[in-house]
Amino acid sequence: MYPRPAETLEPNSLAFEVTPLVKGTGFREYDARWWFGVPDSPKKPELNLMGVQALGMGIGTLIQEMGVKPEIVTGHDYRAYSSAIKLTLISGLMAAGLKVHDIGLALSPMAYFAQFALDVPSVAMVTASHNENGWTGVKMGAARPLTFGPEEIGRLKEIVFAAAYKLKSGGSYEFVADFPARYIADLTDRPKLKRRLKVVAACGNGTAGPFAPKVLEAIGCEVVPLDTELDYNFPRYNPNPEDMKMLHVLADTVKEVGADVGLGFDGDGDRCGVVDNEGHEIFADKIGVMLARDIAALRPDSQFVVDVKSTGLFMTDPVLKSLGAKTDYWKTGHSYIKRRVHQLNAIAGFEKSGHFFFNKPIGRGYDDGLVTAIAVCDMLDRNPGKSIADLYRALPKTWGSPTMSAHCADEVKYGVADRVRDHFLAEQARGAKLDGQPIADIVTVNGVRVVTADGTWGLVRASSNKPELVVVVESPVAEKRMREMFATIDAALRKHPEVGAYNQTI
Repeated sequence: MYPRPAETLEPNSLAFEVTPLVKGTGFREYDARWWFGVPDSPKKPELNLMGVQALGMGIGTLIQEMGVKPEIVTGHDYRAYSSAIKLTLISGLMAAGLKVHDIGLALSPMAYFAQFALDVPSVAMVTASHNENGWTGVKMGAARPLTFGPEEIGRLKEIVFAAAYKLKSGGSYEFVADFPARYIADLTDRPKLKRRLKVVAACGNGTAGPFAPKVLEAIGCEVVPLDTELDYNFPRYNPNPEDMKMLHVLADTVKEVGADVGLGFDGDGDRCGVVDNEGHEIFADKIGVMLARDIAALRPDSQFVVDVKSTGLFMTDPVLKSLGAKTDYWKTGHSYIKRRVHQLNAIAGFEKSGHFFFNKPIGRGYDDGLVTAIAVCDMLDRNPGKSIADLYRALPKTWGSPTMSAHCADEVKYGVADRVRDHFLAEQARGAKLDGQPIADIVTVNGVRVVTADGTWGLVRASSNKPELVVVVESPVAEKRMREMFATIDAALRKHPEVGAYNQTI
């Protein structure tokens, strides 16, 4: 019998070599992430290769339980260790009787596309997304275009930690040669843009580098590549379009070359960040409002879904109101928004992190940074004579923060977020004012989003991917009100000694 995993092991030991290591906190709400380690790191690994094999057997067992055809797509992102992790995962999947279709080095949306193109129901994509080097993980699904949520991830964790695998013969392996060409052909089988756009494509030396420039060139853009060479050391910055360092480098290049727009892609290509032609970083939720305006003009009464970190403009923008657009605020997380878009048959879903989800006729319902990039280019194509800066200025003014994160251990972060939620609910119940403003609404679908009467709001939620609490604030009134709300949120957090420093502040 395959041994049950341990949650902690000492590296460079016999036990580390012969015992699966799988830390329980790596099973997140909608995917899985572990610290695998990098040379000379003082941080102990949370996963070893035997643990990866156990995970593969667990995924295969879960797919059998779900009654899904025993076939699965696999792919891996560009990190020094991702290929080894994927091949070890495949050994576990095959031991559970699955036929594996391996598309090799891939973007996450390329793996999702493969489910449709190869007619395979399930996917296990090895990627740490935008996390720093040393992290790894798996994005999984068994009902295209959806990915696993808490129920499936919870059951997978139970199977792995009980070593309750259902192993069987019949597993097999097939490498699908040249699959990226099929993905690129699918995205570019469309009319070329009428407007010749000059686009900076920033990839942070991550997986999108070999693919994004080709797609943009094929639809008619003049592409200025930026850090598109594959380098798993990420020498300039981490490929994360919410990271201000990446956005600043992108903005400088846009201004230097006189580009129409800058597009930045994360480590596995399912997110896209945008810089306008004047070098201003536009947070993804505002890009979402701009795209919602563009889509709703073509399809009045459109239904959209956005995450709780996103701007309040989806509800208050007069243009969206006039077009009959409806917006549902939902839980942050690619699986949550994907499922909500599917459930409501929404035309699109937007996350502040840059995960955008488009249903037909734009996409297939999953998050794809290149589909988002094409949608931005199409929006500019439909607005001749206007720059992306013009379209941004046409939005009502708000003052918003970047997505800020304060360190908080995985084991306690949800409890702290709950106590902060309860604090603001108690304040609302007693009629308290925040910075002189009554509390108008509190949204608790994911953490707590507290809204005052003047429309200023602040959010605290536990990160699903890292040991952090996420904070976002916005005001439609003034920058001063935004900063006041941040101070109010921060004061509530500082009552809890488990909360550490922010990665960045306003």
